[in-house]
Amino acid sequence: MSQAPAVAKSSAPTQQMASMSLSAGAIVRGTGTVKPKANFSGQKEAEILRKAMKGMGCDETAVISVVTTCNAAQRRQISLDFKTMYGKDLEKNLKGELKGKLETIVLNLFYLPAEFDAHMLRKAMKGLGTDEATLVEVLCTRTNDEIQAIKVAYKKEFSRDLEKDVISETSGHFKRLLVSMLQGSRSEDQRVDIEKAKADAKALVTAGEARWGTDESTFNAVLASRSYPQLRAMFDEYSKQVKYTMEQSIKREMSGDLEKGMLTIVQCVRNTPAYFAEKLYKSMKGLGTDDDTLMRVIISRVEIDMVEIKQEFQRAYNQSLGRFIKGDTSGDYRKILLALIGGE
Repeated sequence: MSQAPAVAKSSAPTQQMASMSLSAGAIVRGTGTVKPKANFSGQKEAEILRKAMKGMGCDETAVISVVTTCNAAQRRQISLDFKTMYGKDLEKNLKGELKGKLETIVLNLFYLPAEFDAHMLRKAMKGLGTDEATLVEVLCTRTNDEIQAIKVAYKKEFSRDLEKDVISETSGHFKRLLVSMLQGSRSEDQRVDIEKAKADAKALVTAGEARWGTDESTFNAVLASRSYPQLRAMFDEYSKQVKYTMEQSIKREMSGDLEKGMLTIVQCVRNTPAYFAEKLYKSMKGLGTDDDTLMRVIISRVEIDMVEIKQEFQRAYNQSLGRFIKGDTSGDYRKILLALIGGE
């Protein structure tokens, strides 16, 4: 549950919840593959789902069509209209009709974005052990507005305080980094102060490369509070002062979950879609598939930046994300994933 201690370097060198914001300035949002359905009618979609589940068997194709052509807020309306029209809980009906990975992904699509993140975080901390990778993926990549919405959703869904749960499940400098992320208070000033960037870079050199051991708190303070444009300027200044990139220095100075958390922040500052493209690639490469990560990333990004993620995937791995998914999955699970990302 706790990360390994930092290793000293060697002496050698609601609708509101569903909405998204531009807060951190990492990417231009609105490049999702799932958009609000035009001429939407929750009642019509509810009727389609009712027919798909009525009688013997289930028309999975119809279910997939509905959930992948409507966005999260519209799916919430469909759920409400379904209960109003038929006096039944849509999600319970779907659970009874679907199975396996298709059931899992369809049910998760009926959460609003902040609710989905809240459920993923609870899953990561519930029971024995802690899934630190999920904590990092969610808490170190979301905007201020998203973090605030997640905290509200977590409290509403589980009657628990997210920050207290994170504190109880993590330790050391990794815990401090996640608590910093949970404040959702990163600067959103899009202006860049070069002198401040130089000063921050010098402070990080002093806290790391220029000393024996590492002052992790200084890295935490800068990486958790500065705006994305300001951090990008600082990374440039940092590489002028030492012969390492910020990523290289973090790998030299940190270890374990703290290293992963800080690297995630740096990767997202540089290129958020590229970070998620790499997550998707790693979830499918080699033997077996990390379906939890595959589903989590796709569900959380289809309304935000999936178009750019697909572009970064193609650029990095010389093949389309769709073809990679097609080769690693099968059946209705493959169909719904491809539909969500906009096909091959």
